[in-house]
Amino acid sequence: MACEQTQSVAHAYLDGELDAVRSAEFERHLETCEACANAVASWDEVRSGINRAGLREIAPATLRQRIHEATRPSQSAAVAVPPIRRANTYAAWLAIAAALVLVTVLAYKFIPSRAQNPTEELAAQIVDAHLRSLQPGHLMDVVSTDQHTVKPWFDGKLDFAPTVRDFAEKGFPLEGGRLDVAGGRTVAALIYGRRRHVISVFIWPDAQPDSQQRAAQAPQSGSLQGYNWIEWHKGGMDNYAVSDTNAADLQQLQSLLAQ
Repeated sequence: MACEQTQSVAHAYLDGELDAVRSAEFERHLETCEACANAVASWDEVRSGINRAGLREIAPATLRQRIHEATRPSQSAAVAVPPIRRANTYAAWLAIAAALVLVTVLAYKFIPSRAQNPTEELAAQIVDAHLRSLQPGHLMDVVSTDQHTVKPWFDGKLDFAPTVRDFAEKGFPLEGGRLDVAGGRTVAALIYGRRRHVISVFIWPDAQPDSQQRAAQAPQSGSLQGYNWIEWHKGGMDNYAVSDTNAADLQQLQSLLAQ
């Protein structure tokens, strides 16, 4: 059932525009109103994903200082150089500095680091895929808490059959699934809940399914753009889980899926 406060108050609450009294009243309202609670959780997930995507780069203070010092004319130069010429020189320096900053940012964003290993490179793709899924209407292609509904949905859409299990009794309810892309191929993505957090579990066939060495490897984990991820191998499949929930939650879900 819709609630009139979902549109009239929820956005103001998320943006911090309510005073302390009104904010406390709305928080009490959230405890009993499922519509508002779901809306706030959904909008908060989207906003957090956008904020953590790292789409804005700020030049460090040291770079700004160097540019300022390099473009500041000396006293002798100030006497000798006409005002118009000084202005043109200053503008040229600013244009060069801006170009250098842009090149540095693009290089950092798009040129892979030689120190980054393949697991971390793939984890970056997984995190990006998870962030895309948080946009409205992209999270799930099939919405169901029944593993016997979610698993058959993938039939005919993939060249493998992902294992689908529900862990609601352990605090990780199955919520659905979708098709996604990672490592240059179509993969299965299972969606689990953890309190108000969303966890995406990506599954696809291991390129070396018979490798005992890979199967015996301990799970690898890390954090990117404010999101935790964990990677492991089981039953000839590569598995990655990613979420903004804490690392301990991901490790617990990984242990359940690896059983």
